[in-house]
Amino acid sequence: MSEPSTEVVIRDCGPRDGLQGENPLDVDIRLGLARDLASAGLHDIEAAAFVSARAVPSMAGAAEIVAQLPDDGTNWWVLVPNRRGAEMAVAAGASRITVTVSASPVYSEKNVNMTVAESLAQVAEIRAAAPTATIDAVVSCSFGSSFGDRVTVADVVGVCASLRQLGTDHLTLADTTGTATPRRIESVLAKTGTDVGLHLHDTRATALTNALAAYQLGVRRFDTGIGGLGGSPFAPGAGGNLATEDLVLLLEDIGVPTGIDLDALIDVSRGLGKVLGRELPSRVARAGPLPEFAE
Repeated sequence: MSEPSTEVVIRDCGPRDGLQGENPLDVDIRLGLARDLASAGLHDIEAAAFVSARAVPSMAGAAEIVAQLPDDGTNWWVLVPNRRGAEMAVAAGASRITVTVSASPVYSEKNVNMTVAESLAQVAEIRAAAPTATIDAVVSCSFGSSFGDRVTVADVVGVCASLRQLGTDHLTLADTTGTATPRRIESVLAKTGTDVGLHLHDTRATALTNALAAYQLGVRRFDTGIGGLGGSPFAPGAGGNLATEDLVLLLEDIGVPTGIDLDALIDVSRGLGKVLGRELPSRVARAGPLPEFAE
């Protein structure tokens, strides 16, 4: 594997967020995708989710996946929704956990069937169940809600403050339904600071623009999804993740090293498209890498 970039951290959530809304794939296929992403140079990968297989059947077999992930220096992440999920993750050997709390009360009810306060209480339970794990708290709907309620910057700041008090190690602001714009990104970061990650969705074709704006403001951690797949099954109409290969191409072209092999990444993306039987949303996977250009 290549050395991790000291300039940016890109966490590919494809094996989890990317596949959670798809028809279930065999554990071996999902495990192979995670390994292929690591081989392409990704050092942070969200590989599984310890959620109800009845509610999200595509995420069944999380413990089996974690048990077979290579010990190759990759930071393997898993999503958990509650204390029971955290206990299962720890028992399986996971040491990096993502949790979600929504800034939108309506989406919180739809996604986890809890109020925001109840969801925060679960984070405290997760912290207690996984005292030595690294926990990244992802704040859903950080740039607006598409569910009829109104999210403000103060709402986002309040949720972030509560999560910090609960002992989470990192914060990631999620544009769950693709409502972010560079202006909204700047407004939120002005209050939260830039020591956060961004989890961007491309519902309104703004994800790559938002990532560039955030980078220019000082953000250095980004969640992406191979091929541009993904989106919450509880957020109808939401677009997929910012495609990993699209962000890598842009960053490398402006002189930001990622440590990721773009050609290998495109191969992984196209291969996944064949597995799923359709062309994936990523523009770079369709068009290929940039040609040579003399200045």
